[in-house]
Amino acid sequence: MCQGNGTISEFILLGLSSQAELQGLLLAIFLGMYIVTVVGNGIIILAIGLDSNLHTPMYLFLANLSLADVSSISTSVPQMLINIQTKHQSISYKSCLTQMYFSIVFVVIDNFLLGVMAYDRFVAVCNPLHYATVMSPRHCIFLTIIPWLLSNIVALTHTLLLGHLIFRDRNSLPHFFCDLAPLIKLSCSDKMLNELVLFIVGLSVVTFPFALILFSYICIVRAILRISSEEGKWKAFSTCSSHLIVVLLFYGTIFGVYFFPSSAHPENTDKIGAVLFTVVTPMVNPFIYSLRNKDMKGALKRLIIKKGPSL
Repeated sequence: MCQGNGTISEFILLGLSSQAELQGLLLAIFLGMYIVTVVGNGIIILAIGLDSNLHTPMYLFLANLSLADVSSISTSVPQMLINIQTKHQSISYKSCLTQMYFSIVFVVIDNFLLGVMAYDRFVAVCNPLHYATVMSPRHCIFLTIIPWLLSNIVALTHTLLLGHLIFRDRNSLPHFFCDLAPLIKLSCSDKMLNELVLFIVGLSVVTFPFALILFSYICIVRAILRISSEEGKWKAFSTCSSHLIVVLLFYGTIFGVYFFPSSAHPENTDKIGAVLFTVVTPMVNPFIYSLRNKDMKGALKRLIIKKGPSL
C-alpha cells in the first residue's frame, strides 16, 4: 500500500557495491571496459563503412549490432562512473525513465538483430544460389529497420506502464542504472499488470528470435553435414562460428534477467546479469568478430595501412 502524500522526484542508485574502498577499483575497471567497448565497436563500424568488400548484408547487420552495443553500454556506464566520481547517487525521475527506455531499446535490438543475422547465415549456407535475390538491398533495409522499430515499441510500452506506478515511500534502487525489473519491484502500487506485461513481452522478445536462431542453425547443420569434403564443411561452418559464439554468450546471460517477473530475482542476480549483457557482452563482441573473421581482419589491416601514412 502507498502511504503519505505526493510522489518522489528522484531515485538513489546504490550501485554495484556500498563499500567505499571498492569504488576506485570499480571506477577504473568500468572506465577501461567502456573505453574498450566504444573503441572496439567503433572500429568495427568504421571498417565496415569504409571497406567496400564489407558492404554485404551480414556486415550491415553487424554494424547495427555494434552501434546497438555502444549505445547499450553508454546508457548505463557513464552515469555510473559520474556517480562514483562525484559521490552523488541521485537521478531524477524523468532521467531514470529515459535511461530505462533506452536500455530496453538496445537490449531488445540485440535480440532481434541476432535473429536476423541467423536468418542471413541460413540463406547463405542453405540457399546460396538465391542469396543475392533473397537478401536484396531492399530486403536488408527492411530487416534492419524492423528491429529498431519493434524495440522502441517494446520500450515505449514498458515506459508508459511504469509511468502509472506510484513511487512514494522508497526511492533507493539497488542497481547501477535504472533497470525495469528493480523499478517495478520498488513501486508501492499494484504492479500485477506491469509484471504480467514484463513476462509476456519479455518471453516474446526472447523466444521468437531464439526460435528463429535455433531453426536456422538446425537447417545450417543439416546442410553442412551434406557437404562431402571436410574443407567445404569447415568453410561453411566458419561463416557462422562468430555469430554462434555471440548468440551463446548473449542468451546465456539474458535468460535469467528479463525472462521472469521482478519478484523472482535476488538483487545480486539482477546486477550480475545486467553487467554481463550490458557491459561484458558488448565489450567482447568486436574481438569475437574480428579475431575469427578473415574478411574483418583483412578490412582492419587495410584500414591500418590506409591510415598509417597519413599519421
